[in-house]
Amino acid sequence: MDIALLKTRFAKIGARARVREPFWINRYRPEPDLFAIDIAFDAHGEYFDFRVPRGEDVDLMVVDVQPAMRHLFLLVRQDGRKDKFLCGHDERHWFVAGVPGQSASTVITAIEALKPQVVRGAQSRKALDVRERLRRRNAAFVRQGEWFFIPTPELIVSKFAILRNEPISRGGGSKPHMCEQVFRRGGLTVYVNGRYPNGLTEDQYRDLLDREPAAFDWGWQRRNRNAEVYARGRVWHSDHQTVRLADWHRVLMNTESQAPAMKHLVFLD
Repeated sequence: MDIALLKTRFAKIGARARVREPFWINRYRPEPDLFAIDIAFDAHGEYFDFRVPRGEDVDLMVVDVQPAMRHLFLLVRQDGRKDKFLCGHDERHWFVAGVPGQSASTVITAIEALKPQVVRGAQSRKALDVRERLRRRNAAFVRQGEWFFIPTPELIVSKFAILRNEPISRGGGSKPHMCEQVFRRGGLTVYVNGRYPNGLTEDQYRDLLDREPAAFDWGWQRRNRNAEVYARGRVWHSDHQTVRLADWHRVLMNTESQAPAMKHLVFLD
């Protein structure tokens, strides 16, 4: 691994990179023998923090750099595995995302791989060219961070089914994006609170109450997992510009959760 070359490639997109040994255990992965990536801070601002265990054969290779976009495509080889990452700048901060699938090999193909199939289908129907597909707002979707919003103006929702100032979150401790109006349908009912942020199913919730009756007062909220989600109005987040959706839009998260490379990430938007 050529650390000097790695830093030079990151400098081309205006970023700093640091490689050092880990001094903690990744919150998603208890094994300390794998490398990890984070966005860290120091007196000079944000930087990409690569933590590589001593003695491990880890090769970090920047495959594609797009300075104008402030993005690069990173390939990491370790123990015969290949993990792919998209590193870049989105609105206000640097980010890193694991890239799913085998086809991505450039910044552009990584961006496409991070789009759900529904999003790719929508942009194909609108016949968007490459430049339009890269925009945060186009005829097929609006994007804010990891969330895509696809116009569904034909949707009719009863005012009694609308949730106000509702969070949408990928879980795992990430900061939620807030939506002025949300409508959910279908999915699996789960019970959520601070102790169980990812939720318990109906059976798990009832079993817990049988074991610990006091758990009834733990501030539960009833939610739907894997439901179809629609949003309208303002959508805001501290790391992103507020977007405004005049009509109902279907809400979809990007596909980074499907990437095996995610086990190496500490960064959370």
